[in-house]
Amino acid sequence: MTRPIAVDLFAGAGGLSLGFEQAGFDVVGAVESDPIHCAVHKFNFPTCAILPEPIGSRSTAKLRQLSRIGNRSVDCVFGGPPCQGFSLIGHRALNDPRNSLVLEFVRTVVELDAKSFVFENVKGLTVGYHRALLEELVTAFDAAGYAVRLPWKVLDASSYGVPQRRQRLFLIGTKKGLPLPEYPPIQTAPADDSRDGVCTGPTCEEALADLPNADRYAELESSDSVRIPTWGRMSSYAQELRCIADHAWHYGYKRRWDPGKLTSSWRTRHTEISQRRFSETAAGKVEPISRFFRLDRKGLSNTLRAGTDGARGAFTSPRPVHYEFPRCITVREMARLHSFPDWFRLHSTKWHGARQVGNAVPPAMARAVAAEVMKALGQTPQRPSEGLELGDESLLYFDMSKAAQFFDVPAPNTRRDRKSGAKKRKQHDIERARLVALTANG
Repeated sequence: MTRPIAVDLFAGAGGLSLGFEQAGFDVVGAVESDPIHCAVHKFNFPTCAILPEPIGSRSTAKLRQLSRIGNRSVDCVFGGPPCQGFSLIGHRALNDPRNSLVLEFVRTVVELDAKSFVFENVKGLTVGYHRALLEELVTAFDAAGYAVRLPWKVLDASSYGVPQRRQRLFLIGTKKGLPLPEYPPIQTAPADDSRDGVCTGPTCEEALADLPNADRYAELESSDSVRIPTWGRMSSYAQELRCIADHAWHYGYKRRWDPGKLTSSWRTRHTEISQRRFSETAAGKVEPISRFFRLDRKGLSNTLRAGTDGARGAFTSPRPVHYEFPRCITVREMARLHSFPDWFRLHSTKWHGARQVGNAVPPAMARAVAAEVMKALGQTPQRPSEGLELGDESLLYFDMSKAAQFFDVPAPNTRRDRKSGAKKRKQHDIERARLVALTANG
């Protein structure tokens, strides 16, 4: 059986990799500069060659060698350069050097002789100065012999069966002379905004209700996994992410995994004061002190963010509060809200694991885009008959220095400074201020 081959640039933990695999591609190579992400990608995609360095002029030759592509052309190159340089949130630095990675993407597509490409990024790239950068990207592809499906599209993950509001820019193209893919049509309506003629997507409750409450397991205070004897009642969405039936694997490779184990679920120990504040926060509202969003069981998650990496202060973006329990959701619960199946593991720590989810394209969304590329290439997706063993679990427990040592690369900056440099207020000081404000308001 021959499946079309693809390469993932700026791969992260592998949201796009998984979506393309599920659509019928063999993702044979990936490039990622963060050693922690490389380790997690290697665990989940053991047959994919991972190049653990920033993308550059020598990446193409190394990729061809590592992934054994040889001189073959690649059917699709996909990826999203780091987005902090042109996001609508945070600092919009016009001279951010990472903007140059956009043109590195073009160069790599050309050097790999790719038949098609998918460029993914933040919605912020479509406005202001950054729109000019996007137009320059289209021009660069045109000069390199690639046609682009215009106008570009901003897609929402909730339109593709994901219980989360998450808008991302997609730009699709092919070599001139080849059929151009369409952008995927809407498949589901958001759970809180039903529409005639469109299936309603899953809610937060349908995504999370079958998962056991992590706070019930003392083991999760010192580990990210625990064996679970019984699970709750599963919605159809949960059944798919648990891979109960064969069709849940789509056109991807079945992984041999342990479905009786709850993973990526290291607990967060909240103070009683924080728990009370979370309990008092209405569903769908933001808790005023922490600014954490509380999930609505019948609605969608807000956009799950990644925060920043070590080079930019290692700021942790807040995780939402569970709709039922007075705590932040676990990394596994984040993964459920992102359409990652339960066999897919994230880094064992909460910080790295949450960062990996927040940086990823939801696999279900990626799969919808990849299916359109597959169709335009004239390929019929095929289900593989063989399965895959997941990688060595030790890959999920590396700290940055061990991950860098494993891949024989320099360790990136991992400092964990606060975003503002300000001293964090103590919980009792916050509570005292809250009570004073309540008294003043009568």
